[in-house]
Formats: sequence, C-alpha cells, structure tokens
Amino acid sequence: MKIFPLHLISNHTNVNFLRLRWFSIAVAVALAVVAIGAMAVNGFNYALDFTGGTVVELRFNTAPDVDGVRERLEAGGYRSAQVQTFGTGKDLLVRLQPREGQTSSDANNSTAQEVIRLASTADNQATMLRNEFVGPQVGKELAMNGLYALIFVVVGFLIYIAFRFEWKFAVAAILTTLHDVLIVAGFFALTGREFDLTVLAGLLSVMGFSINDTIVVFDRVRENFRSLRADPMEVLNRSINQTLSRTIITSLVAFLTVLALYMYGGGSLEGMALSQMMGIVIGTISSIFIACPLLTIGFLKVTKQDLLPRAKDEAALARRP
Repeated sequence: MKIFPLHLISNHTNVNFLRLRWFSIAVAVALAVVAIGAMAVNGFNYALDFTGGTVVELRFNTAPDVDGVRERLEAGGYRSAQVQTFGTGKDLLVRLQPREGQTSSDANNSTAQEVIRLASTADNQATMLRNEFVGPQVGKELAMNGLYALIFVVVGFLIYIAFRFEWKFAVAAILTTLHDVLIVAGFFALTGREFDLTVLAGLLSVMGFSINDTIVVFDRVRENFRSLRADPMEVLNRSINQTLSRTIITSLVAFLTVLALYMYGGGSLEGMALSQMMGIVIGTISSIFIACPLLTIGFLKVTKQDLLPRAKDEAALARRP
C-alpha cells in the first residue's frame, strides 16, 4: 500500500531515449577526450596536501572571521592558503605553500611570522600554537593512497556487479562511472582549480553515486528482460522510463544537500562540494543516456539469454505466456 506515492514523472512514459544512443555516446567520448587532453596538457593544480608546505596553528583572543583571514592571506600573496577552524572557535589551522625559493627552515620561521601578521587584526591578535613543514614525500604517499583507493573501488564494483548481474553489465557500469569521474577531474585540470584531498574524496563519492544510479536502472532492466516478451531495445528503453522519476528525485535531493554544503561549508569544502555537484548532474545524465545505450553496441550488446535464470528456474520461465 502506497501511503504517499511521489512521482514527478509517470511510470508509463515512453520517451525513446535509445533513439539518441549514438549521439549521446559520441558526446560522451568527445567530453572524455577533452578531459584527458586537459589533464595531459595542463595537469592538476595540486594543493598543499600533495605538494608540501607550511602548517600553522593560531589562537585568537576572540573567534576570528575565517573568510577575513583567508582574504588577508590572499592579499598578502598566499592565494592557495587553506584556513579552517579546529578545537575551540578561537583556533585556526592555516596551511599554505611557502614563497618560491624558500627552504623548509624558511617556511618554519619567516612564513609562520608573516601568517601571524596577516591573520591578526588590531582588536584580535593571533598567537602561534604550532608550526611545521610538511614535505612533498607525504604528498606522494597521499597521491598513491588515492590511486590505490580508486583501483580498489573499480575492482570492487566489477566483482560485485558481475556477480549480481552479468559481466556485460559490469563493464558498462564501470565505463559509465569512469566517464563521470573523468569529466569531473578534467574540469579541475581545465580550469586550474586546486586539487586537494577533499576533491579526491569528492571524486570517490561521485563514483559511488554514479554506480548506485546505474545499478538501479540495470536492476529494472534485468527484471523486465525476465518478465517481458519484447525486443531488447524496447526492454532497455522501458526500463529507463520506469526509473526516470526515481532517478530525478534522488539526484535532486542529493544536489540540494551538496549545494547547501557548497554555499555554507566554507572555502575548505568548496572543491569537494563542487566536484560532487558536477558528479551528481553528470551521473544522472549518464545513467540515462550512456549506461543502457552501451548495452546495445558491440560485445556489450545484451540479449535475453544473458539474463535467463539458471536451470532450476527455466521450467517456470517456460510456463510464462
């Protein structure tokens, strides 16, 4: 019994999404090529997390204005400074790269003193609690750990989907998910926005959202293949239409949540929120226009035989009209 059924779009719509499959796949490939080109030519603007730099902990007399501190540091030449509160409301953690030509000892002394001067105001002086230099070797370890996490997620998705559905679905889902991550990463390379650990976390969450949306559509595809006597193209198209309302509602709610994080989470979370918003939009579009169309071409072309139940269910299937 449905107490409050919410449907933005009727389950009986019959939009022919697969009619645009070649166009949508061509656009997806073009965007992927642009993203790869941007990463190859521009690279990423790695933040302190990956390049190393100075970490300074400050304590103020009263709770400081974080945005004001960030603006003063930027005006002083530290444009990539990361400023966030920690502990009590009077404490700030400042992470920034030393000026060009400075050594680690310079970073631990002159840079820290300059941070104190720029962060302080006439009525709210800052004192230093701790400062240290984070070497680039730590950044390399973080980068490798991020790569290992990406590989672990991809392999895990492949194993789960191949076990839960069928290998063609697993390959199509991974290609769709990697496409979404590639586009978001390419955006950061193309625009030169800072790439830090929060952005990396955002990319991993994009993978989770994208694969979840795709699996919902694929689950309906499997059910319809087993229950409908229809052409595979019709089954795929009907499955997209039947899950369209759920896809849009889920994506809209998730987008509004991340939008609030982007607007009120502060500069330290801006990159993560932006990557997640882009991932939600691109993941929603790809689950509709890319995931199922991939199941209609080449070696990924799915047939009813691919999704037939095992031998114990064949007799029951044969009795169906």
